[in-house]
Amino acid sequence: MVRRAAGRAGGPGRAGGPVKGARRPEVRLPPLEPHEGSALEPDGDYDGLEFRERDFAGQDGGGARFMDCALTGCALDETRLHHARVLDSVLTGVRGVGTDLAESALRDVELVDARLGGVQLHGSVLERVLIRGGKIDYLNLRRARLKDVVFEGCVLVEPDFGGARLERVEFVDCVVKGADLTAATLVDVDLRRAAELDVARGVDRMAGAVISPAQLLDLAPVLAAALGVRVLGEVGEI
Repeated sequence: MVRRAAGRAGGPGRAGGPVKGARRPEVRLPPLEPHEGSALEPDGDYDGLEFRERDFAGQDGGGARFMDCALTGCALDETRLHHARVLDSVLTGVRGVGTDLAESALRDVELVDARLGGVQLHGSVLERVLIRGGKIDYLNLRRARLKDVVFEGCVLVEPDFGGARLERVEFVDCVVKGADLTAATLVDVDLRRAAELDVARGVDRMAGAVISPAQLLDLAPVLAAALGVRVLGEVGEI
């Protein structure tokens, strides 16, 4: 069961208007039963279950539905969850490389202290999702749709938002290294509280985002390069 919190309005956004804050999920799980099965099943239906310290490496749960579930300390190396639906659930301390969640749907989900690499979420839909703590390397969100998503206190290394649509997305106290925004669409994206912000590609797609004055100075070199502006010293200056 989920109760949804209203987002906060921030400072001025596009055209001087207020920034629409993301609505965070507030997941309240019912009493859970431990999952007794030995493996995930394609198109499996998991409702009100707790998965604790399970090793799902290499398993196929494509098309599965997880509702009112808790996954704690589970291994997801090369786990296939293509077209999965994760609803009203909490994932804590999950870890793995190459987890395939392509074209999945995540709604009212909390992902806490994850350690993931090469996660495939391209073409997925994320709505009211909180990603808090942990580190995710090479997160693939190409052509995904993110609405009311908060990245908080986490480290994102080379996240790929190519062709994605981000609406009411916040980055809070997190480190973003080498982000790719190529062909992305941003609406009410608040980057001001990111602890570190590095955009490797697609800086020209940042219309619709809000940054701080300090971040503007940090991004000046890539903004100048995107505009084809050369920055030189005064004539005769060494």
